Amino acid sequence: MLGPPGSGKGTRAHIISELYGIPVITTGDMLRGAVREETDYGKTAKNYMDRGDLVPNDIVNGIVRQRFEKDDVKDGFILDGYPRSANQADALDEILKDLNIKLTHVLSVVLSDEVIVERLSQRRSCPQCSKIYHLVAKPPKKNGLCDDCGSRLILRDDDKADVILHRLDVYRQNTQALLDRYEKQGLIVETDGEVPMDGLKTHLKELLG
Repeated sequence: MLGPPGSGKGTRAHIISELYGIPVITTGDMLRGAVREETDYGKTAKNYMDRGDLVPNDIVNGIVRQRFEKDDVKDGFILDGYPRSANQADALDEILKDLNIKLTHVLSVVLSDEVIVERLSQRRSCPQCSKIYHLVAKPPKKNGLCDDCGSRLILRDDDKADVILHRLDVYRQNTQALLDRYEKQGLIVETDGEVPMDGLKTHLKELLG
């Protein structure tokens, strides 16, 4: 799965998971799983995570390899948030080659910056329980207050327009090489980020077959 922040990438990943009965694998889930299971890679990753530092690529790549050795990926999987760089893409190629697994699709969510800014700037978060709302798509029952704990909702700094545009620039700088790479391999399948929710399952089924 490739797509800018706010594009609906995660939503699509979970719909595909339900459609085909295959797991969604995210970088965060893999790291937390390795830490929880106290693998050698997990113990090393925990040191970085506890300090708030980025986990080095070689550790992340090792954790990915271990994750792909589990039984639940034998019938397929969805990768969300990995690879994020040429280094990680090279490592993924090696891992999949060693395990005799082939990528079948790289789903790329396409959405304009204007729509992304509009979507994310309408998000509101509860500072107490972390619940997320959207003023249009999922508004709170009481204006400005969390349904669950009653705290006043906030606009997070990373959901402000200028920050969103910076995040989009960073995303494109890091992702364009991946798009070019998988385009050359004939794996890119584009999905319109503006497909409404009630038609999204049918849309994805038609795309993926």
